[in-house]
Formats: sequence, C-alpha cells, structure tokens
Amino acid sequence: NHLRIAVDARRSTSMARLDQATLVRSFAGLRAASPRFALGCYLVELLDRLAPEGAARDDARRLFAFALGALEHASRAPLDLRLRPLLELRALDALGLRPELRRCVRCGDELRGSGPDGGGGTARTAVGFHVAEGGPVCGRCAEGIHGLLPVQLGTLRALEGALRLSPQQLDRLVLGPRALEEARTLLARFHRFHLGVELRSERVLDELFPVPPPRPARAPAGSSA
Repeated sequence: NHLRIAVDARRSTSMARLDQATLVRSFAGLRAASPRFALGCYLVELLDRLAPEGAARDDARRLFAFALGALEHASRAPLDLRLRPLLELRALDALGLRPELRRCVRCGDELRGSGPDGGGGTARTAVGFHVAEGGPVCGRCAEGIHGLLPVQLGTLRALEGALRLSPQQLDRLVLGPRALEEARTLLARFHRFHLGVELRSERVLDELFPVPPPRPARAPAGSSA
C-alpha cells in the first residue's frame, strides 16, 4: 500500500513516532493474481535491499517515484513472462546499477555478432558477461578470464531495448525462451553479486513465472560450465 504518513521526529530516542497514516493507493491489482503479487513483493524487496542508506532527498524521491510506478505497472500491465525482466532491469537502472549491455567493459569496443538475428542485424554470437565488472567482454578481452556467464548478443540487445519500452509495449520486446532464461540468469546473478544473498521472494517468483527450458547455448571462450 502507498500511505501518506505523519511522524513525530522530535523524540530523544532513535525511533520516530507514527502519528497518522492515510491510504493513498492500495495497488489492488497486485492481489488479483499470485504472479502479480509475487512480482510486486520481489520489486519492493530488491529496492529495499539495494537502495543506499542516507541517500540525498532528490535521489530518494526519484527512487520512491519509480517504486510507485513499478508497482502500478505490475498491477495493471499484461501478465507476461517478459514483464519481470523489463521491471527488474528498470529497477537496477533506477538504483544506478544498470549493467552495461552494448560495449566490452574492458576495452570499450562495441560488441558485434557474426550471424543474422532475424531482424536485419548481427546478434547471434554468444559472448561472456562479467558479473563482477557489470557487463560483457569481447572475445579478445575474454582470453584467460574464467567464470564468464555465456549470453547471446541478441539477448543483450533486447534488454537494452527494453529500457526504452513501457510495460504497455511488451509486445515489442522480442525475447524467446532461450533469451528469457538468459535474461533471468544474468539479472539474478548481477543483483546477487551486489546483494550477496538470494532474495526471499525470488524463489516464489521463479515458481510463478516459469520459463520453458532453452536449448543449450554455445559457450564463449573463458565461460564457466
């Protein structure tokens, strides 16, 4: 629920006293379907764990506004498997933790594929994603690096494009079963690196938003099995 509260912060103890609370929005749509409720809980937990303490007032207001908008989208947008990575990626972006999706994090070169992606581009090449450094690594820079997460370049392109879409434009986000699984794995590994733990709501969300198993992808040099 979105509440407007009045607190008494003039107490000598560290805890302020809640004097009044008024309901502004209930996000009733989140309670209409279990996947929506799980997605809302997941987004709130993700933001709560990763939001910086003592943030500047403007930053806190911006993040709060994003949280309200994300919950509204989760309660109203079409219930689609693509909704999760779209909102999850937007949450990381709002937190200032958006991963690099286009350029090699080592040399800065733009990654290019070697086969057609079905849309006139070249995005079928598998590249390695360096979770700790927050982005993909080109083939040249990947030499000698172990533990890279294999991901299709087309998946990275789709995630990058997702940041320009609203939840009402989900039909324009092209993510097949393999790309969905890659996106889920990438985003989960990425936020776990920053959190250090698995979110409690994540396992429930995984059960309610199942993704068909993809075909095994060809791993790039330096990737983990």
